[in-house]
Amino acid sequence: MHHHEKIAFLKFFITYFVSVALLILVAGFFYFTQMKNHYLKMEEFSLIEYTRHIKMGESLAQYTKDYHHKFLTNVNRHIDIRNFKETQNKFIKLIPTRYAKRYLEVTKSTKNYNNKLQALTIKIILLQLVLLLLFAFLSYKLAKNALKPLQESIATLDKFAKDLIHDLNTPVTSIRLNMKLLEKNPQLKENKIVRRLNKSVHNISELHENLNILLQEETFQMQNMNICPLVQEVVDTHEELYKEIRFKVHCSNFKAKIHANAMKQILQNIISNACKYNAKNGEVEIYTKYKSLYIKDNGNGIEEPEKIFERSYSGQHSSGIGLDIVKRLALAMKITIQVRTSNEGSCFILTFT
Repeated sequence: MHHHEKIAFLKFFITYFVSVALLILVAGFFYFTQMKNHYLKMEEFSLIEYTRHIKMGESLAQYTKDYHHKFLTNVNRHIDIRNFKETQNKFIKLIPTRYAKRYLEVTKSTKNYNNKLQALTIKIILLQLVLLLLFAFLSYKLAKNALKPLQESIATLDKFAKDLIHDLNTPVTSIRLNMKLLEKNPQLKENKIVRRLNKSVHNISELHENLNILLQEETFQMQNMNICPLVQEVVDTHEELYKEIRFKVHCSNFKAKIHANAMKQILQNIISNACKYNAKNGEVEIYTKYKSLYIKDNGNGIEEPEKIFERSYSGQHSSGIGLDIVKRLALAMKITIQVRTSNEGSCFILTFT
């Protein structure tokens, strides 16, 4: 499953499952509240029944030791007949008698009521867990089914892209070989037109390699290796293209778990941008610190650094799809990228897990 497919799947699954889960939890809460009120009314009704037996002089043998009563005198005559309250361990209700200012206080232990509430709570929690598991499974199935049209479209586009890249491979290789032949001619080696053509060919090759490595994103085989030789290889290539740029590389043994071709492409795109948007006769410095690789230039900085990884970004440092691919490849290899920028230059920080 492609990264963007995983994101779409998770969004659908989470949206559906969380919505249903909230409904289940809210329904459980209201059911618990309703049943609790019902139990309270039953407890109050049992005290009223107990009082009726006392007033009628009937036997109280059917009532357990949880029930108690006593007569109170000099009580306010205007006590609400609906009075019923729960204390720490018993229910209390006052019932008026035929005698003025004399009330019958009946009480009952809350033990049975608490046991009922506990059993109800366990029942509701278990039922909600079963429902949540059921709807989690349904959410998973629905999300998978919803992704099928997207996956079919992506498969078609991938096939088209692979065919296109394969067809481009021959002319791109031919152009690069012919440019190398031209550069061997002493009269053309320092020719500005040839140098511009060489940079354009390099950009085309870079785009071709970007698309090629991007299609391999889902089959990356990660391995622990030294990144510094890759850094030096990319720097050597750019030193030939950008002779006016000075390169400072401080990297000897920096190991991380990566895919070599993908890592090389990330370096290619970032270093290429550092050269393109550098100051005249500028400098590119590459060094390591702890678990991070720093790529620093001394250009004019980036106006909107938070947008440069968006494919639609268009600004002073517009980089086409290069940095968008950098972001996707870094995400696939779990590399975090930060950008620090000022009017004295920009610095890309790649942090490895």
